[in-house]
Amino acid sequence: MLRDIKVSRVLALRDGGEIIGTLALQTRKPWAIDLSYFTPCAKALYLINMAVLPDRQRKGAGRALLVEALAMARSFPADAIRLDAYDCAAGAGDFYRKCGYRNVGGKTYRGVPLLYFEQLTHLRQGYGGQAGAAQ
Repeated sequence: MLRDIKVSRVLALRDGGEIIGTLALQTRKPWAIDLSYFTPCAKALYLINMAVLPDRQRKGAGRALLVEALAMARSFPADAIRLDAYDCAAGAGDFYRKCGYRNVGGKTYRGVPLLYFEQLTHLRQGYGGQAGAAQ
C-alpha cells in the first residue's frame, strides 16, 4: 500500500479510529489489463488493491468504498473505472456486478484467470448494474 500512496489515490474507510477497508485508484494501467476488452475512453482510472477486513465484509464497507471511488473518478475527471478480479470462487466478480460494474470479458494472464470490469463515470449507475440518465 505504501507504493500505491506514491503513484495513486488511496481511499481508506474508517470506523472510529480503525481502518476497515482500502482501495487505490491510479492512472497507470496495471500489467494484467488488456485494453481491447474495455470501452474506449479518453481517461480511465484503474482500481487496484481493494481490501476489506474479513469481519467487515458483507456489511456495506466495500460498497461504500466503491461509491466514494466513483465520486472521486467523476471529479478527477475520468471517463471510467476499470479493474480485474480473479475468476474463481474466492474472487470478487459477483460483488463488482452487484455494485454496478459491467463484466466486459476475461482472460488468462500468466496462468491466472481474470475477469475484467468497468464502470463508466458519466452514467448514474444504480446498484445491480442499472444505468440511469446521463449527467
